[in-house]
Amino acid sequence: MAKDLRRLRPIISRWMSLRHWRSQLVFWSGGLLVGVVAVFVAVICDRAQDMFRMARGFYWWIPLILTPLGFAASAWATRRWFTGTQGSGIPQVIAATEIVRHHPDALDRLVSIRIIIGKTLLLFFGLLCGASIGREGPTVQIGASVMRLAGKVGRIGNESALLLAGGAAGVAAAFNTPLAGIVFAIEELGKSFEQRTSGTVIFTVMLAGIASLGLLGDYTYFGRNTTHIMGWQDAVAVLVCGIGGGLIGGGFSRALVFGTKRLGSVFNGALAKRPVMFAALCGLLVAIIGVSTGGTIFGTGYTEAKALLTGGGHISHGYGVLKVLGTLLSCVSGIPGGIFAPSLAAGAGLGADLQMLVPMVPVATMALLGMVGYFSGVVQSPLTSFVIVLEMTNDHDMVIPLMATSLLAYGVSKLVCPRPLYHSLSQGFVKQERELRGETAKKG
Repeated sequence: MAKDLRRLRPIISRWMSLRHWRSQLVFWSGGLLVGVVAVFVAVICDRAQDMFRMARGFYWWIPLILTPLGFAASAWATRRWFTGTQGSGIPQVIAATEIVRHHPDALDRLVSIRIIIGKTLLLFFGLLCGASIGREGPTVQIGASVMRLAGKVGRIGNESALLLAGGAAGVAAAFNTPLAGIVFAIEELGKSFEQRTSGTVIFTVMLAGIASLGLLGDYTYFGRNTTHIMGWQDAVAVLVCGIGGGLIGGGFSRALVFGTKRLGSVFNGALAKRPVMFAALCGLLVAIIGVSTGGTIFGTGYTEAKALLTGGGHISHGYGVLKVLGTLLSCVSGIPGGIFAPSLAAGAGLGADLQMLVPMVPVATMALLGMVGYFSGVVQSPLTSFVIVLEMTNDHDMVIPLMATSLLAYGVSKLVCPRPLYHSLSQGFVKQERELRGETAKKG
């Protein structure tokens, strides 16, 4: 008994220590603060889209002027005052989790109060100008920055944990999907869960679910009144959306990595030497596509995706492909903005377009499967993709088809783009930091 008490003494002492509770308080208050900031970002982003929609309502040609000028101004401001805010924000957080081990003093360039201000302002401005971008990826970088700031105030030194918690809290708050935030932290930001392992786990879970479904039917532990049987039509729909989403999603990722990291090799580096002009060109192309589609590809795509899932409006054929193109142009332009929401919208559009191959499956079902298939193909995080879509739609009858589509798309996407998108882009920031430190060392 005395021996057991001696073993418990360090645990009890740590649990009762002031330092332990101060650390807990920092994480709890930081998480709440991330939620508040995420809501603020969501509100102003919605206002920005409303303002752009209102401006477009006055004159149809306004995007042809406003969008390219806005892209150029955003790219200039990013390079001039807010370096480190370009793009999604998730690669920066991944890079920060690597840099913090060796050069914690360099984190201010990727996660800081300057990033919070710049990312928020330029995200608002981008949506105000009609860019096909999302707020979820930027909220991850903002959340990590907020949590790190809370750690500084509370004098908590474990910055790796702060970055991880802040980024995950950003996803959870942006989508209102707490479970997805946890999975995202493990699968995308954390190092304890390897990319190849995630596919193995989801495949194992999917097989167990199919076995149970085949033997006992679709049931819940305590029973329910309705049943849903996965027929051969659903299996064909899974194949179509999984393969299609994986191919197009992988192609998008490969094109985005090339446009972000290899732009200097195009036209003898002419585009890389004129980043503001290149951003304006991207903005003009986005405006042309947007005007030609009646404005559906502008913004996050939330309204269009919801219409496809609920049947609450008419979305023209080809929307998915054009949304993919609009998002690609917005991302390679170098302005701050994420790809989560636009990818979900594009996936819903692709699924609806693919419905012509399986006309016996409802459009809403194809849109849902297309959403998870394309999203998984882009980010190559099958667990996160599946959980986000499931939490957002609350369609538990589609658990097995969604899991199967996510896994299939992940496998197909790996054939097209072997390295995950966010990790490929994060290495650019890591390399940039090494080069910067190398130049500093030489001057010293």
